[in-house]
Amino acid sequence: MYKILVINPGSTSTKSALFDDESSVFNINISHSPPELAKFPEIIDQFTWRCEVIKSMLNERGITLNSIDAVVGRGGLLNAIPGGTYSVNEKMMSDLRRGVQGEHASNLGGLMAYEFASSLEIPAFIVDPVVVDELDEVARISGIPDIKRRSIFHALNQKQVARLAARELKKSYDEINLIVVHMGGGISVGVHKKGKVVDVNNALNGEGPFTPERSGSLPVWDLVKLVLSGKYTRDELKKKITGKGGLVAYLGTNDLREVREKMNRGNEKAKLLYEAMAYQISKEIGACATVLRGDIQGIVLSGGLAHDNAFIELIRRSVNFIAKIFVFPGGDEMKALAMGALRVLRGEERAKVYK
Repeated sequence: MYKILVINPGSTSTKSALFDDESSVFNINISHSPPELAKFPEIIDQFTWRCEVIKSMLNERGITLNSIDAVVGRGGLLNAIPGGTYSVNEKMMSDLRRGVQGEHASNLGGLMAYEFASSLEIPAFIVDPVVVDELDEVARISGIPDIKRRSIFHALNQKQVARLAARELKKSYDEINLIVVHMGGGISVGVHKKGKVVDVNNALNGEGPFTPERSGSLPVWDLVKLVLSGKYTRDELKKKITGKGGLVAYLGTNDLREVREKMNRGNEKAKLLYEAMAYQISKEIGACATVLRGDIQGIVLSGGLAHDNAFIELIRRSVNFIAKIFVFPGGDEMKALAMGALRVLRGEERAKVYK
C-alpha cells in the first residue's frame, strides 16, 4: 500500500490530503483570509508560509513524513505539455518560480511537493495541469493567422473521469474515444481520442458554451464594436468574458440552484437561461462528435453542475443518440492528483519529464 501526500494550493486556500492507495485518509481545506495573504507582495512569497501550514496540519494528525511514499502537487501555469504525471525537476521549478505563463497559486503546487519530498528522497509529481495541450494541428486554426486556438481546460478532472468511464466500459483509456464535459464555473468540452484530448474549447478565455460566470463564444463583430465603443475599460471587458459573464450577467448569480428557485417561482427569464446553457453544451457535444466521425464509446458529464439531475436530463435528451452517457458529479481534484501519482508508483505509467 502506498501513502501519497497531496498538496493543492488555491487562490484563497491550501488543500491537502493523504491517500492510502485509492482511499482517502483525510482531506482538509484550509482557508486563508485577505489580511493573511496581503502580507505577501507576490504569490511566490507565500511558499514558506504555505509549507508551514501543511506541516502544522500533519503534526496535528500525528503523521510523520517518513511514512509517505510520494508527494503530488497541483500543476501550475507551465509551458504547454502533453497530459500525464510529471516528475518535478529543476526546469519545472524554475518555470514555476518565474511564472512562465503567469502567476497563480497553483504554481506553488510543484514547488511545495518537491520541498516535502526532496529531504526524504521520495518522488515529487504534478498531474495534468490546465496547460495540457494535445490538440491536433488542424484544431489550432482559428481563421485569423494572428490568432491560434489554445488548449486551456479542466484537464485534471477531464482525464480522471475519462478513466472512470473507461473502467466502466472495461477498456483502457488509451483505446477508446470519449467526449468529456466539465461543467462548473467554467465549462470545457473535450474530444478524448485514444487517450489524448485532440480538441477542446478554451474554457478560460471565451470559447464554447456560456457558463455560470463566463460568456463563452460570442458574435465576433458585435464584440469588436463593444470593445471599440469606449464604454468599458480593458479590465471591465475581461470581466465580462470571465467572471461576470454568463448567468451572472443575465441573472446576477453563478449558482444554478438559485436559477432553479427562480424558475420554480415562475421566472421565465431564468427558465430560458437554464435551458439555453444546456442547449449550448449539447450543441458543443454534437460538434465534437464530428471530430470523432461518430466513433464514440461514451459521453462523460462531470463537474458541479452535474449534481442537477434536471439539467443533466436536458442534455441527455439532446445527445443520447450519439453515445452512452456517464455522469460523475463534482470534481475530486485531490483524488485525481493522488491517482496520477499512484499509477506511476504501481508501474502502470512512467513519469514524464518536463523540458
